[in-house]
Amino acid sequence: MKNSLLFFLLFSINLFSQNIELGKVTKSELEEKFCPNDSSAVAAILFNKGKVSFNLDGEFEMITEVEVKIKIYKKEGYKWGNEQIPFYVGNSKVETVTFSNAITYNLVNNEIQLTKAKSENQFTEERDKNFKIKKLTMPNVKEGSIIEYKYTIKTPYISSIRDWKFQKRIPVNYSQFTTDIPEYLFYNVHSKGSFIFNETKDKLSKFISMNIRRSSWEYQTNSMVNPYSHKVDQISYLDNRTVYSLENIPAIKDELFVNNINNYSSSIEHEIAGIKLPNSDYETFLVSWDDIVKNINKSEYFGEQLNKINYFEEDLNSLLNGLDSANEKAEAIFKFVQSRMNWNEYYGYYCDEGVKKAYQSKVGNYAEINLMLVALLRYANLDANPVLVSTRPNGVKIFPSRKAYDIVIASVLIDGDLIFMDATSKDTSLKIIPTRDLNWFGRLVKKDGTSDLVDLMPKDSSLDVVNFVANIDNTGKVIGKVREQYLDYKALKFREDFFGQTNDFLIQKIEKQYKGAEINDYDLINDKNTEESIIEKYSIIETNSVESIGNKIYFSPMLHFVMSENPFKQEFREYPIDFSFPYKDKYMTSLTIPEGYQVESLPSNIAIAMDKKYGSFSYTISNENDKIQLMMVLEIATSIIPAEDYDILKEFFNKVIDKQNEKIVLKKI
Repeated sequence: MKNSLLFFLLFSINLFSQNIELGKVTKSELEEKFCPNDSSAVAAILFNKGKVSFNLDGEFEMITEVEVKIKIYKKEGYKWGNEQIPFYVGNSKVETVTFSNAITYNLVNNEIQLTKAKSENQFTEERDKNFKIKKLTMPNVKEGSIIEYKYTIKTPYISSIRDWKFQKRIPVNYSQFTTDIPEYLFYNVHSKGSFIFNETKDKLSKFISMNIRRSSWEYQTNSMVNPYSHKVDQISYLDNRTVYSLENIPAIKDELFVNNINNYSSSIEHEIAGIKLPNSDYETFLVSWDDIVKNINKSEYFGEQLNKINYFEEDLNSLLNGLDSANEKAEAIFKFVQSRMNWNEYYGYYCDEGVKKAYQSKVGNYAEINLMLVALLRYANLDANPVLVSTRPNGVKIFPSRKAYDIVIASVLIDGDLIFMDATSKDTSLKIIPTRDLNWFGRLVKKDGTSDLVDLMPKDSSLDVVNFVANIDNTGKVIGKVREQYLDYKALKFREDFFGQTNDFLIQKIEKQYKGAEINDYDLINDKNTEESIIEKYSIIETNSVESIGNKIYFSPMLHFVMSENPFKQEFREYPIDFSFPYKDKYMTSLTIPEGYQVESLPSNIAIAMDKKYGSFSYTISNENDKIQLMMVLEIATSIIPAEDYDILKEFFNKVIDKQNEKIVLKKI
């Protein structure tokens, strides 16, 4: 206990002996060879300070100032010498970003050397028509360097404050975020993550000189004053200051099968709740999901687009001729929009050019393509509605926020089955949406503007079926043929990962996956036909799976397909396990044993199931004459398993891997 207290006191003294301001770098900081709190860290943030304030002179302007000081320990940490800040330019009122005080410090001949960033170290790139990115590349970054810089963001948009992330992918010694919010503005504040930060509040007296236009006749020294003149009044007000701080924050670590690691990092969010200006009533802003959805639906760039039909009527009437069932109509309309329209790779739930112009040009953003799809489905008298979705990169918002969603997709209800569609991708089919859309829940927007929370995650397992027929010779060489079939989301994942790749690339991918294997006669079938499953066919020769010792041969019947280690090795799990979709891997193997050998022993058959019906595993093996037949099925029956059930999953995979690695023993006759 005494040792723990001593460590805490020493760490606290060390932290506050550091200068929590720019321009204060010491030799001892530069001489430090590794991070005291995480020796594996490639870099560490010595401090990260942000402050938000408001300029009330004229129209409101929000100013965000951030100061950063980073220590680089290893070459892998050089990337922390780069910063990039996105900013909005999609309106007449734009945001601005400026960098300043950007300096790299190095220790050269026991002297501190400063290298200041120049204009060529800063540049601006266009991300899309609405956003640009201001980038800074720090000069002369080396192992041992300390870099520091400041950036300032000015914006006329005050509906939300940029999220402050206390936790990063490298350790953070000290993080502080200050908000000075005028008494006229009210924000909802939400925090997430496992760390509890310190919070202090204060009130600051402020004043501002404002031009006030006279709205009535006024008398001054018995003479009339021009009613349209201006006067300058000094108005006093209060700033509500809140300081959030956190010390000694460990790096957030990636884990396998995590949706978006930023969903779990400790951070704080602000969303405007209302405004009360002097001599005015309190004006409430969107504070619930229903409010947010209704506001989106009322927009001419969203709800009104669903009512436009005069641009497609003739084409759609021709398309629907002779189609009777709802399924036939939905599939025909989806294919029509998917093939006609080309996504310009712009996200969003609002239209840019509008559905009519997009239809004519055959190019549109996310909203234009999928709102158009909804409009066509409704025209065909189908029960169709848009669904607001947050893509995986956008993360998951637990609390109501205007930033919660970044795209819109389509839905249609047929015979009680709610079907999701996204026509921005050429790789999808009816009922199959891009994996970027599979992000827990969406908001289905009804015609009256009300909404329902809908589960986006697939319920049916997607299949990967492997047929493997092979001969094993007495030297241990395996010569065989593989036919692997991918269905539903397994097929989509293949298309998303390998679209446009050559056969040579795909052969190298397999040979890298199964080390020592030689692949020939490769053929890929249906990779562009989204209505069909993808099939890979190839011949394989491999020599690493069979071991010959004396007059016996040992091998797993899974051969090169065997899982050698558990993907879930860590002792504890912090985040839910997200498989994206349920799946079933099915292996059917037929092996011909070498002439002159017979089976001495086979693994036993087994069938197991995870608790809570999360998954199952079956393994059935038999031997007849000189052939060994294996049927193995591994199923994960749910998209997401909560972190508290990690031990169930880990133990299940331990059993699966133990069984897969059991050996067949052949004995020479």
